[in-house]
Amino acid sequence: MAQPSQRDFLKLALPNILTNLTVPLAGLIDMALLGHLEAVTPLAGVALGSLIFDYCYWSFGFLRMSTTALTAQAYGARDHTASAQVLARSLATALILGLGLVLLQVPLGRLGFALMQGEPAVEAAGLSYFYARIWSAPATLVGYVLVGRLLGRRQVGAVLIFSTVLYGANIFLDWLFIFGFGWAAFGAGLATMCAEYLAVTVGLFLVWRRREDHVPFQWRWLRHWADFRPLLVLQGDIFVRSFCLISAFFLFTNLSSSFGQVLLAANTVLFRVLNTAAYFIDGFAYALESLAGNYEGAGDRAAVRRSLGLALVWNLAAVLLFVLGLSFFGGRILALLTHHQSVITTAQTYMPYVIGILCLSGFAYIYDGFFIGLARGKVLRNGMLVSLVFGFVPFLPAVLVYRNQNALWWAMSGFMALRAVTLGWASRSYWRATA
Repeated sequence: MAQPSQRDFLKLALPNILTNLTVPLAGLIDMALLGHLEAVTPLAGVALGSLIFDYCYWSFGFLRMSTTALTAQAYGARDHTASAQVLARSLATALILGLGLVLLQVPLGRLGFALMQGEPAVEAAGLSYFYARIWSAPATLVGYVLVGRLLGRRQVGAVLIFSTVLYGANIFLDWLFIFGFGWAAFGAGLATMCAEYLAVTVGLFLVWRRREDHVPFQWRWLRHWADFRPLLVLQGDIFVRSFCLISAFFLFTNLSSSFGQVLLAANTVLFRVLNTAAYFIDGFAYALESLAGNYEGAGDRAAVRRSLGLALVWNLAAVLLFVLGLSFFGGRILALLTHHQSVITTAQTYMPYVIGILCLSGFAYIYDGFFIGLARGKVLRNGMLVSLVFGFVPFLPAVLVYRNQNALWWAMSGFMALRAVTLGWASRSYWRATA
């Protein structure tokens, strides 16, 4: 395979950026709709309810990542049978996990909110959101697999269609259910549930329409657990990685709620802004996943390293863009998301932390994509464990004992810094080993 050029990289990255931006765009519009209701309670309630889904779905993000990695390597090696086996086994895993979440929704909801520290009215709003949205679990997890399949085969246009349907429908239904029917937090959950099933129907069609590239499905691929082992080992490592990541976010949001509704809402808004930048940069990381996996499958290590270099350069440009935007227009952005002046004022206080974290986290996202494409799950797992234990946890006493609100952002900054350092060091070692 030829060495990747700037043109090759951008042909993958730009559609991925557009795709990824639909995710935070939907979240930001959710936030804006809820943030402009008369009370802050629905906004804070959805923030808490979303944490449970973040725990579940981000932890199960290994379905998308492992499917992308193994499909990309099979695509690079031109092994259509291996590619079809990955799809079949990943879909089976997604359906089992999704149905399990639906069946366990009552204990899951009770346990989740028992661990949180929200006010009674906030928790009531969060539960209404949770029980409306949980029914979409099978569709959500199957969608992860379908997106992973499409990314691994460089079908980024199809991924853009899938995401546009998903988040476009979510935005429209949010407006209809929240403002049209006045269903507040329940309406936000119901809108997401309906949009997920519509999108997965479209996603199945997008995969099926390229059926000429598929090896016919065979039931024997699903009969023996030993055949699942390579996929499950990779998924297990990525699960630990994702669980640590969402644990840091859960602790951050849950501890924010212990300081009251205003700080919780302000930090939630800031996280939405931070996630918008993250999803933008992840467009480059997703392109790197596809390229690194394809070239690894083809055995071209020089092209793998070239792909990483291109992603890092574009990451620097994106980080600079967001830092400038938040530095000059941060107040206006916050005003678009909520009209509550107390939330805006509090959020502006912590905006410098968001800018600092952006400078650190971009590298972590790129290196994540690199090691996902290479299917190096252990590197991702170990790096995240180190970051959580030594970057985030040491600041918790300042929050819990001394009630220092700034320490929440110190913890997040330390966490992101160690993610970038540990993965960057691991990539250096990889280059030395394969030069």
